[in-house]
Amino acid sequence: MAPEYAVDGLFSAKSGAFSFGILLLEVICGKRNKAYYHTEWALNLVGKAWAAWKEYSTGL
Repeated sequence: MAPEYAVDGLFSAKSGAFSFGILLLEVICGKRNKAYYHTEWALNLVGKAWAAWKEYSTGL
């Protein structure tokens, strides 16, 4: 669920794109966003993917 929809109840095309991206991330990783929690860094699945992307993009 997109953050702006969860907080304000507003749905837009961006909300749909965010939800699709989360669904795609869950399918690729084989884990649910809410069920994933990294004990060392306190990140959910989205936070872990973002950290991995930043690490990858700085290493190029």
